[in-house]
Formats: sequence, C-alpha cells, structure tokens
Amino acid sequence: MKVGVIGTGSMGENHVRTYTSLSGYCQLVGIYDSNKNRGLEVANKYQIKQFESITELLQLVDVVSIAVPTEYHYEIGLACIQHKVHMLMEKPIARTVAEAKTLIKKANEAGVKIQVGHIELYNPMINVLKNILINEQVIAIDVHRMNPYDPRVLKIDVVHDLMIHDMYILNELLNDEIIDFYAMGKTIDGTNKHAIVGTKFSNGIIAQLTASFKSAEKIRTINIVTEKGLIKGDLLNKKIDIIRSPECYMKLEKNYTPHSIIESIEFSYNEPLKLQLIDFINCVKNDTTPLVTGQDGLKALTICNKISEFMNNLSNYSKN
Repeated sequence: MKVGVIGTGSMGENHVRTYTSLSGYCQLVGIYDSNKNRGLEVANKYQIKQFESITELLQLVDVVSIAVPTEYHYEIGLACIQHKVHMLMEKPIARTVAEAKTLIKKANEAGVKIQVGHIELYNPMINVLKNILINEQVIAIDVHRMNPYDPRVLKIDVVHDLMIHDMYILNELLNDEIIDFYAMGKTIDGTNKHAIVGTKFSNGIIAQLTASFKSAEKIRTINIVTEKGLIKGDLLNKKIDIIRSPECYMKLEKNYTPHSIIESIEFSYNEPLKLQLIDFINCVKNDTTPLVTGQDGLKALTICNKISEFMNNLSNYSKN
C-alpha cells in the first residue's frame, strides 16, 4: 500500500513519523506542502521525497493523509476523488456542511473511501468507558479539554479544533442525539478561544463541555455522574477511577462510618494515531467500511457549526 501525506504542519508531521514506522503495512512515497521550506524540512528529517504538486503525489499513491487547514479540505478532497485515492481527512471533514455532503457523495460515486480523523475513538480508554456505561444509568457528564495558548491557533475556533473531539466521544459513549444546547464563548483575536456548552440528549442525559486555548495547563478529563457513583476519566494520565459508596458493595453495620470505595483502571501507552493509520490501511486493503465514515464526520461538523453560530450570534447580540 503506497501512502502520502498532504500538509506537514504539527499534525501532518505526526502522520509522516507514524507512517515511517509502519514499513510492514505501507510504503511512504512522499509528502506535499504548499510551504516549500516546511516541506523540505520534514522531507530531510525523515529522508522522504517532497513532491512539487499535489497531482504528482496523487498519481503515485493509494492512500493519503490530509492534514492541511480546514478551508482546503474540500479542494484537496476533490483532487483525491478525481485520482481515485482514498483519504484519511483530519477533522473536521470540511469547512461547511454543504462541502462535506458533496465530498461524501462524490467519493461514494467514485468508490473512494473517506475516513475522518476522530482519533480519540482509537484511545483504549474510550472503549473501556463505553463498556463500563453498559451497566450504568448515566445522569450527567462533565468534559474538559483545555490547552495552553499556541500561536498556530490564532485564527482557529476552539469548538472545531478541540471540542469536536468531545462531541464525537459523547456520541460514541451514549449513542444518542443532542436535542437541545446552550453555548457561551470568549472571542479573542476574532475567533472563539474559550467555549462552554451545555447539552441535553433525547434520553434525558445532560452534558457540559468546556474547551479552551487559554488554559495554563493541558487538561483532558471526562467525569460521568451515574446512579451508582462517579466515573472519572483522565485521558492524559491514562486512568479511570470509579468511585462508589460502600452501600453499593456490602451491607454495613450501623456503627460503621462509610467511606468511598475507588476502583482504578490504568492503561499502558498505545499510540492512537498508529492504530488509526493501520486500521485505515487495512480498511482499504480489505475493502471494508472505515471506522469513522464521512457521515460520522458530517455529524460532528454539523453540531459544531451550530454551536459556533450560536455563540457568534450571542456575541453580536451582546454588542448591540
């Protein structure tokens, strides 16, 4: 399987690095970046070819990872479809819902597979949380995904860059639809850099999500309140704590002072990006449906666009 990478920024380089470690699965043919200096830097670092045009690269590969700014996803996606090249598109799938729908339609007609980079679904913690919740009655979920500021996000909306991960995680955990939401955001440098969203699902579960580019500390937590206890997931420290009252486990003597009982699950490191790339390569080889389809990407994009639009309208209303 011959693969390429289009876009060699921070995430694009991660794809290059990971593909080079997968020589048993694929051959990394080369890269393309409109920033020739950046492309040359990555090409020299990993001893791979830098192509002069996207067309030249697409003529020689079966699969590409697309890790360019979102506004170019549609144009590059169409080029991949034209050349019958399967694509792993970093999230979000496109800039607008209309663009996403067109890409999906044309890809289906051409027999080209699109997998969207919902990388957290390859984090083993998410699958464990999903299995834990099978026997739980969930009341509410509180999610925090926060980063220190980085100049690369100057023109990027935090909802589409960070919160989108937690939107598709909640969809995976609850397998349910959001029926209502409220959102507030802090606009800095012309885009939402801090966002708080409250959601309600059709089964009555409520969730609050916080995403920020302005945190002094990197945070990735999911806290789930259930009828039986509290489930605390820390994606950075790769740990789940399940906290319950002793009454859940035993009948207590009257003179016994109850304390919480904590079960802890810890995970060894397994790089989600590597799992994602292997899975997509196998999907193409075996002609199976991607784990994260274009429709899944469209669903995440749709709710994130609605949230950003809501916050922007709220901000404009406040100014007036």
